[in-house]
Amino acid sequence: MDRAQKEKVVEELGQIFESSGVVVVARYEGMTVAQMQDLRAEMRSVGGSVRVAKNKLAKIALEGKPGASMGDLLKGMTVFAYSEDPVAAAKITDAYAKKNEKFVILGGAMGNAALDPAGVKAVAQMPSREELIAQIASIIGAPASSIAGAIGAPASNIASILTTIEERLAA
Repeated sequence: MDRAQKEKVVEELGQIFESSGVVVVARYEGMTVAQMQDLRAEMRSVGGSVRVAKNKLAKIALEGKPGASMGDLLKGMTVFAYSEDPVAAAKITDAYAKKNEKFVILGGAMGNAALDPAGVKAVAQMPSREELIAQIASIIGAPASSIAGAIGAPASNIASILTTIEERLAA
């Protein structure tokens, strides 16, 4: 790899570290190509990505960026899993680590906050962006449905009273 290619990789990694909601660092020593492709496919399905880069270039890219503390995790065969959604990459990597013992989460970063393996697990248990939007929409819609029910309740009560009176008169 010549100097120009290295500079390009450092620039790409710098953009990843700046623009990602979360970056998870994991060790992947001993994983097969098929297993790595499976991880990449799972990350793509949620809008995330997986990147393998030389640790030295990643440390250079981390200088002055959010999550610069991740540099301490970069020893051995490491991989970066990242996504714009602050929860997606953590969820996928946590689930993948449970089913593949060769994939070990070392930590990561969420903005300026450094994450240890327990921190990545905690982020993975948070609801995703889509789940939060659905929860907010249901909370916003709940008062409107309550109002509609309250407005419709007197009419339904009157109808049931009239039905009861009608049944008594018929009997």
